[in-house]
Amino acid sequence: MKHLRLTLFILMMMAPWLAMAQTTDVPTLTREGNELSTQKNYPAALEKYKAALAIAPEYAPANYQMAFTLNASGKGLEALPYLEKVFKSTEASANLINGAYSLAGSIYDRNRQPQKAIESYKQGIAANPTNQPLQYNLALAYFRNKQYTDAETTAEQAIKLDPKHASTMRVHGLVTFHQNERAVALLSFCSFLILEPNTLRSTEAINNIRSIFHGGILKREAGAKPIRLDANTIALNNAVTIAIKPFATRRYASAGDLLAAQLTAVFTSIGQIAEKQNGNDFFRKYQAAYFYQLAKSPHMPPFARYITQTTPGSAKWIAANAQAMTDLDVWLKGTERGF
Repeated sequence: MKHLRLTLFILMMMAPWLAMAQTTDVPTLTREGNELSTQKNYPAALEKYKAALAIAPEYAPANYQMAFTLNASGKGLEALPYLEKVFKSTEASANLINGAYSLAGSIYDRNRQPQKAIESYKQGIAANPTNQPLQYNLALAYFRNKQYTDAETTAEQAIKLDPKHASTMRVHGLVTFHQNERAVALLSFCSFLILEPNTLRSTEAINNIRSIFHGGILKREAGAKPIRLDANTIALNNAVTIAIKPFATRRYASAGDLLAAQLTAVFTSIGQIAEKQNGNDFFRKYQAAYFYQLAKSPHMPPFARYITQTTPGSAKWIAANAQAMTDLDVWLKGTERGF
């Protein structure tokens, strides 16, 4: 009994020291907060981060996680001072700093402060020019702020960093469509559909392509300046119009056959014009030359079905033509796209 009392006495005496050891372990407190945040127990997570920062106010991981959790719990503006500490940290990893700039930009964007969002992304890119998510987020912020020229240029940079990022390709299609660069937009939407052929966004892209075929342009926003197209863009837009015009009187057995023929004509027309132009290497090499090669291949019928596989007719055709789809897949994966 005496031994038991002695043991209990020792444990009671040690308890404050054990508690202190636990609460002064900043990485552990941060890690525990992360686990709670993952479980969406945001109040408890915030308490862990507060405890960590009370001990080490400049500890970058805790500052970032505090900001992340505040934002996740609907308190984005309260997160910004913590992100500022991450920006100024001399010990934070590059990934953490990149994440902090992205988070700050998204908070500003969500709170309708587009210029601050843009500036945040630009600062992040200045620190790490090869960070694709920052480039994409900047392009998206420019797009939402109707700075279409800047959005187009930035989206191109983001695509060069990650050509398989479907959302960036979609943004490029939308910003060029908004500038009435119909040929450029059409090829960007086709590039997007190669990456993402079977979603609601895919249906939107197909509808945009059909609108371009019919000469459609997006309505200019109130107060926006008239778009002035350069000679190259006018020539490319005319190439689409001329290529599509004969199909008004032609009949095809299916919508897939019609689309295959239309795309073949358009890709060929754009490719031939682009070969004679200078400048905009991204469009001429990465887009126009690539789809011109595709138009000269035997793979246009399966390609037309592949990008419209959300429709019952195309889905049925794909199921009945497995070898043609395999051959298309080999071509898409094996054909290089230069910048």
